Amino acid sequence: MTAIDDALRANEHYAQTFTAGNLAAPPRRRLAVLACMDARLAIHRMLALEEGDAHVIRNAGGIVDEDALRSLLISHHVLGTRELMLIHHTDCGMLGLREEELRSKLIQESGAAAVAPARFYGFQELESNLREQMAKLRSHPWVPDAVTMRAFIFDVRTGRLREVAAAAE
Repeated sequence: MTAIDDALRANEHYAQTFTAGNLAAPPRRRLAVLACMDARLAIHRMLALEEGDAHVIRNAGGIVDEDALRSLLISHHVLGTRELMLIHHTDCGMLGLREEELRSKLIQESGAAAVAPARFYGFQELESNLREQMAKLRSHPWVPDAVTMRAFIFDVRTGRLREVAAAAE
């Protein structure tokens, strides 16, 4: 059995008790969360979210890249979210990642260069990177000032969130 086979078996069980088929597309809490894809971050449990409560967007590092920005803009302008949580975490694999080292490794292993992704968005300091992601959103002309935006670092050892203030304007 593979991990995918296990997941499909779990889905069969899930489908037998599924009752959320009539939920509306806009999230009940009008909340969007952008977080790292790290498997240790159980976003729904950590924030006590139920199906239909929030949009949860995840990628390596919780980075505001083009796709995350696209999703957040749709979440707000099309589906009515009013608040945004950015969640990074301790012991992140992106922390200390060097772009050129990874690119060189991938070229060496595959024997080929590639145009995409253009960047991997590794970073050297957790809090400053989180503030940079907030600044990307705050400075975007399509993200209204009315959107409440707060940033947090999740401690993978304790399970606690710690708020990080935005950089001074």
